[in-house]
Amino acid sequence: MMRQAVMTKPGEIEFNDSVDEPTVGPGQVKFHIKKIGVCGSDIHVFHGTHATVPPEMYPLIQGHEYSAEIVEVGEGVTKVKPGMKATARPQIVCPSCPPCDRGDYHICNKLRVEGFQAPGVAQDYFITTEDRVIPLPDNFTYDQGAMVEPVAVTVHAMNRATEVKGKNVLVTGAGPIGNLVAQVAKAYGAKKVMITDISDFRLEKATECKIDGVSNSKNESLADGVKRVFGDDGYDLAFECAGVQVALDGIVETINKGSEIVVVACFTKPPVVDLAGLQDRELTLIGTLMYKHEDYEKSVELISSGDVLCEPLITKRFPFEQYKDAYDYIDEEGERSLKVIIDLN
Repeated sequence: MMRQAVMTKPGEIEFNDSVDEPTVGPGQVKFHIKKIGVCGSDIHVFHGTHATVPPEMYPLIQGHEYSAEIVEVGEGVTKVKPGMKATARPQIVCPSCPPCDRGDYHICNKLRVEGFQAPGVAQDYFITTEDRVIPLPDNFTYDQGAMVEPVAVTVHAMNRATEVKGKNVLVTGAGPIGNLVAQVAKAYGAKKVMITDISDFRLEKATECKIDGVSNSKNESLADGVKRVFGDDGYDLAFECAGVQVALDGIVETINKGSEIVVVACFTKPPVVDLAGLQDRELTLIGTLMYKHEDYEKSVELISSGDVLCEPLITKRFPFEQYKDAYDYIDEEGERSLKVIIDLN
């Protein structure tokens, strides 16, 4: 028997400690889940506001950022073995639609994501397929392992830009993803990185993570912040991680002409894009969604090397039995909460 947390409907999580353990099959890997990170998208599901999780999908099991120990492998599994630390991509794909056919399975036309449209890992044991498993180094902590997924989001976003090295980079939004985008931009050789937010707490964390410049949008206009941090050079690449209209507007107005804007944030309301400004300034607007397997592997490398710091982003840990308390804490703390980890040990 094992424990399991089920979101029965928005705002309610039921905890069960007498669920049958899953059985491993051919080509499958059985995980003993150790840590789960709570994502902003999880909170949208908790509030019933996630665009791709309609009411009929409840009840559901959340959890897609996680670390685990491999406890059993099925017939035909050769790349991993019991005792290894690991995580895995949560994507379930078709895999024969046009995007999958060209290798872009992360934007599969029939994409389902564990924790959203398919059961997630909020349980002691979980089954996945060998092709989605990412082994973790022995010296990785399970906290670091649970951070691989959000880092992979930022690695993929970085790879969507034409070039990062040598460029001045602006990141709007200093939440967990924005912070990690800024860190990964530095790791990719950005000349200077500036991050904006309305939270002094989050900006302090960005400074702790060695981001070059920070600006509180409540106290300083974006144009003034850009001038202070980048001088007359301005900036050539932007990552929008705030998910608010004013941030996108500010980028279009202040970025150097001929530059790229990568939209990382999930907007709960469709923003209005200044297409006249986009056209007149010859800007390129780029979308980014999730990640590929190689993005996970690069994330492990960046965390392992120390180029990406995870520990400063972890603001609270909750035992598994207090799953709902973790969500309530995030709601209550707001901007003073970054990454919350749920401990299944």
